[in-house]
Amino acid sequence: MDSFHANQCGLLQEEIKRTASVLAVPVFAFKKESPMPVTIGSRLPANFGDPIAWMMDCHRRVENFLSILVKAGALHGRQLTGEERHPLGAALRYFREGAPKHTEDEEQSLFPRLRSLRSPDIKPLLVYPDGLERDHCVADRWHRELNQPGVQWLTVQTLPAAEAGRFRALTRDLAHLYQHHIAVEEQRVFPAVAAKLSADELRLMGEEMEARRGLR
Repeated sequence: MDSFHANQCGLLQEEIKRTASVLAVPVFAFKKESPMPVTIGSRLPANFGDPIAWMMDCHRRVENFLSILVKAGALHGRQLTGEERHPLGAALRYFREGAPKHTEDEEQSLFPRLRSLRSPDIKPLLVYPDGLERDHCVADRWHRELNQPGVQWLTVQTLPAAEAGRFRALTRDLAHLYQHHIAVEEQRVFPAVAAKLSADELRLMGEEMEARRGLR
């Protein structure tokens, strides 16, 4: 583990400990023997009129594809079956192409509106966006690092032990990061924004998210 990675893990662990008492969310339960399911061609409900619900749907998609990566990591780089190659490729593609749009939804549409709220009961929540944005940076770095051996695995069928070990470690770190990140957003940030933003602001958020996907 490089020094940057170790430092980020340490910072995340400290932040998670600080909020663990109020964010009671179970750790993702990935069973080693479970298959690696994925639904290709389906889409999230087209509900841009409710941008908070849309972002929560995105979280479920993140969890689904992340579970595929974690299960792949448990294969220790062995030769993939045809049933394993397809979901692994889909998961890697999602985090390259789909997940960044969700990050933009939060950083460009959600967090600026949260920071603009002046209600006294919102002030304690203003500590969250900076940490959530740091999570995004760390997750992006880890996904980029994970993608290279993942694509190699799909191309040459197996991974050397060192690359397989690194792949597995990264998937576990990402699962830990997302567990905390999603809990903060769904238990703290999303409810406050949904309650405090006007209907017009929520509508504008949804339109921005729709445009971000080329649907407007």
